[in-house]
Amino acid sequence: MNMRTLWLAAGTVMVLAIGGTLAFSPWNAPSVAQAELAAPAPAPSQVPQSDTQIKLSFAPVVREVAPSVVNVYATRVEQQAVSPFASDPFFSRFFGEGQFQSRPRESRALGSGVIVDASGVILTNRHVIEGATDVRIALADGREFAVDVVIEDAQTDLAVLRIREPGDATFPAITFADSDALLVGDLVLAIGNPFGVGQTVTSGIVSALARTGVESSDYEFFIQTDAAINPGNSGGALVDLDGHLVGINTAIYSQSGGSVGIGFAIPANMARLVADAGVTGGEIVRPWFGAKMQAVTSDIASSLGMTAPHGALIAEVAPDGPAARAGFVAGDVILSVDGVAVDDPSAFNFRLATKPIGQATQLERLRGGASETIAFTVEPAPSVADDMLATITGNSRFAGTSVRQLDAALAEAKGLPYDASGVIITAIEPGSPADRMGLRVDDVILALNDIPMDTAGAFSQTANQRVRTWQIILQRDGRVTRSIVSG
Repeated sequence: MNMRTLWLAAGTVMVLAIGGTLAFSPWNAPSVAQAELAAPAPAPSQVPQSDTQIKLSFAPVVREVAPSVVNVYATRVEQQAVSPFASDPFFSRFFGEGQFQSRPRESRALGSGVIVDASGVILTNRHVIEGATDVRIALADGREFAVDVVIEDAQTDLAVLRIREPGDATFPAITFADSDALLVGDLVLAIGNPFGVGQTVTSGIVSALARTGVESSDYEFFIQTDAAINPGNSGGALVDLDGHLVGINTAIYSQSGGSVGIGFAIPANMARLVADAGVTGGEIVRPWFGAKMQAVTSDIASSLGMTAPHGALIAEVAPDGPAARAGFVAGDVILSVDGVAVDDPSAFNFRLATKPIGQATQLERLRGGASETIAFTVEPAPSVADDMLATITGNSRFAGTSVRQLDAALAEAKGLPYDASGVIITAIEPGSPADRMGLRVDDVILALNDIPMDTAGAFSQTANQRVRTWQIILQRDGRVTRSIVSG
């Protein structure tokens, strides 16, 4: 390359450098006004259109679900003694029981509920409205309605309410999800009325599934979440990101009364059964397996040749019950229900309870080290005939007592042997002679004046007799006691 070529190349580079500097210098930059005119207008806010977009904000889910969640206000009227000494036995004996008057006192409970039918049917927790004399609900838009209690189900701690005078109004009902499809780590929202401050939304994840030991209900199989749940959230909705109901918020674990990130919800698959019965006005009819079960411990699993302890071990079978007719015997281990594994008796009870009556169910059974699938048709407990019930009225020491004759299904539910005999008290009228005598619900009356109470008829006939004294043999909390009272 000669000198001339080098000078031309150098000149070209210098020209380009100078041109670039001038092009990006402040003197050649557009004015602020020109820049604003040239900038594109911001895109209008839109509702997310895809799963990816919707996860950036919960607002569309809340907008869809919030109208279905209501506030529940339950009023109770309780009798309160005027004097602080009214409950003291010494002062009552000294001054006389009639000296201490009582007066009614109102107390109010706050909770939440979920609209499950457009006609105005609401699902909530039973403990929110238990003992209430007046229940009202308030919708998210501010409207208030009086409601009637249609169902109170102590076994699930759920209740169904119906708006008393809906008129021509229809209400936004929530859609149920399949709670069995939930996975640990799924995002969920809790909507309710914590502390009565008004409708509130909190977010979190599913922390665990199939939690037991939370409440003393018959079907413990709770969803655990770290979405903040506080007093007042009870009966509210736990929803997924599709806006579908996955659970009914029902309990918290807390030593202070506030949320510590451990809340529990009743799965939607169980809640749906109670809601459906409330919508149709029918009765909750649950399956009965007819066997007592226990958890499989490590020692039991080792003795049965199992690699890990899981399943529900049958400890006792009710004679001629559904389990016995299907061929189950004590020592069998149920491993799964319709292909869904069960870890313990609570899981089995929950899985079976969510099956419709009459449905053919596949139960995986372990016996003698080998597993097999057994076809089992879901059956209800035997119906209660009229002659198995009795209520005592009139001039009797037992007036105000309602009893039911024991059968295998009732004995199992009350933790009694399948062959237990007697009549069990199902109700005591407050202030009645039976109430003053000290009888309680769930007492089992075994004999009256040495006459065995094997049937409700025997109890009715004997309890209506006029005698000077009564010798009562009853079982209470597992203990058999003998008492003598005047006639």
